[in-house]
Amino acid sequence: MKLVTFIRTNVEPSGAPESAARLGVLIGEPPEARIVDLAAVRTARHEPPFDAFRSLLDWLDGGEAARDATERTVELAASEPTAETVLSPGECRLLAPLVRPRSIRDCLAFEQHLIDATRTVVGWRAPWLSRFDRFWQQRRGRSLLAPPKVWYERPIYYKGNPHSVVGPDADVLWPRFTERLDYELEFAAVIGRTGRDISEADAARHIAGYVVFNDFSARDLQMREMQGRLGPAKSKDFDKGNAIGPCLVTADEVGDPQSLAMSARVNGELWSQGNSAEMHFSFAEIVAYISQDETLYPGDLIGSGTVPSGCGLELDRWIQPGDTIELTVERLGTLRNRVIRREPG
Repeated sequence: MKLVTFIRTNVEPSGAPESAARLGVLIGEPPEARIVDLAAVRTARHEPPFDAFRSLLDWLDGGEAARDATERTVELAASEPTAETVLSPGECRLLAPLVRPRSIRDCLAFEQHLIDATRTVVGWRAPWLSRFDRFWQQRRGRSLLAPPKVWYERPIYYKGNPHSVVGPDADVLWPRFTERLDYELEFAAVIGRTGRDISEADAARHIAGYVVFNDFSARDLQMREMQGRLGPAKSKDFDKGNAIGPCLVTADEVGDPQSLAMSARVNGELWSQGNSAEMHFSFAEIVAYISQDETLYPGDLIGSGTVPSGCGLELDRWIQPGDTIELTVERLGTLRNRVIRREPG
């Protein structure tokens, strides 16, 4: 199942607030894809409103009952479609599936991403060392710039800002404090069941589904902040800095999350390619670690970290204001955003 949060552009005015958002299910494939407006189906059948259909967060809180009701509603809509209940994508503007996640945690689960990013930074000061390390890894199978021991012992993550989320086709404002804004090719698990001290074996039951995730980062500021030895802060904390979408694909439809092809295009040009199979820690391991003595709730979002070659820092190649970034993850879809300069004032 593919769940979307949207505004009906055939009803609501341009620029309608998020309070006008509706919950739907994306059915079919382009160009025949359609969106079932879940609440509209109940209205058309003269049924009372269903709390779980108010938003994706409410849907996640609703658990199995919400999922069962959704499946029945989609079947009814497909058998008796009307202009009010089944919409074309052109009649809708997609928002972030989770307009406000309950929390954001973003991991650093790809070893080669960390090596390549470090290699770029080292290369700015000592190009010979960067070249030698690449040669060494190719010949010996290991890097001299490998992460510290603790990275291999447990998943490393930071907490992001759930109020800074935007969805597909939204403009991302280039922060005034950076000249090197970067994209990050990631995907994220969304928790669907409350739990604490979750075992690896049971972790899959707590994951509702997955979304494409772009963790925009101010790299020049990040380089300075990391010298403070507390991790990223303002460099990953600014309005509209976390893009997710285009839909939440339920875990049963995704299958194995550790075998997804991933790519990034900038203005239509392929910049990055990778695969989630390269994650050092699986989402099951990550959920088990994070939930130690800490309760996870429906709507918590957990990022994978950046796939190798999945950002401009690794490539030493930088996006510019006006660029359009498209992140594609197999079975999850394509998340498209444009970066624009913030207006003065």
